[in-house]
Amino acid sequence: MSLRTFILGLSASFGIAWLAIIVVPFIKMRDLAPVQLTEAADGTTGIFFPKRSGRVADGAQIYAENGCYLCHTQVVRPTYAGNDLYRADWGGLKADPDRGDTRRETNAYDFFGEKFAQIGVSRMGPDLSNLGRRVESIYAVGKDPSQWLYAHLYNPRQEPQRWKSTCPSFRFLFTERKITGNSSDDALPFGRHGNKELIPDSDAKALVSYLLSLKKDQPVPASMNFGPPKKKG
Repeated sequence: MSLRTFILGLSASFGIAWLAIIVVPFIKMRDLAPVQLTEAADGTTGIFFPKRSGRVADGAQIYAENGCYLCHTQVVRPTYAGNDLYRADWGGLKADPDRGDTRRETNAYDFFGEKFAQIGVSRMGPDLSNLGRRVESIYAVGKDPSQWLYAHLYNPRQEPQRWKSTCPSFRFLFTERKITGNSSDDALPFGRHGNKELIPDSDAKALVSYLLSLKKDQPVPASMNFGPPKKKG
C-alpha cells in the first residue's frame, strides 16, 4: 500500500464519520421546520411550538461555565437505546395531577431557541431534562422551589437521603452579608446567624431560573412521538 493510498483511506475513514455524526445532524437541526398538528392524530390543528420560561439565556451560560453538563445530561434517550423513559420522572411525570402521564423522549425541538444544546457528557448525576417539574412536584411540594434549589446548590449533601451525592458545592455563588433592616426574601434559612444572612448572588439566581425552566415534557405531535404507547385505564 502506497503512502498516498494510506492517507486517502485514513481521510475517508475519519471524514465520512465526521460528516455523518457532526455535519449532517448540524445541517438538519440548524433550521428546524415547523411541525403541523393534525386533528386526526393530535386532536387539534396548528403548529407545534415549544415554549420555555425563566432567564434561560443567562442561566444556561452559568450552567455551562460551571461545568454542570459534565455530570448531567438533558437527553431522555429513545426506548430502544435505554430505559430513560422508565427512570423515576426523568422524561416527565408518570402521574401529573393535571395532565396524567407526561413522560416522553427528547427531540430536537426541545432545544429550540437555545444557543447551545446542553445534552451533557456523562451521567454522574441524574438527567435534568425535567428538573424544574420534579422540584415543583416532588422535591419541594408546599415549599418555594427556588429555595430548595438554592439550598441544594449551597450544600448538595444537606438532606440525609442525599449524603452520597457527588455534586460539588457552589458556595461561591452565595454571599454572607450583615442584615440591615429587613432580611432578604432569598436568604437561606439555615444561613442566618445572628445579624448575618446568606443570600444567592445574581449568577445563582440566573442558574436557578434556568434549572426551574427545564420542563421538557409538553405534548408533541403524534408524528414526533416515538415512545411506546401508554396503557389506558
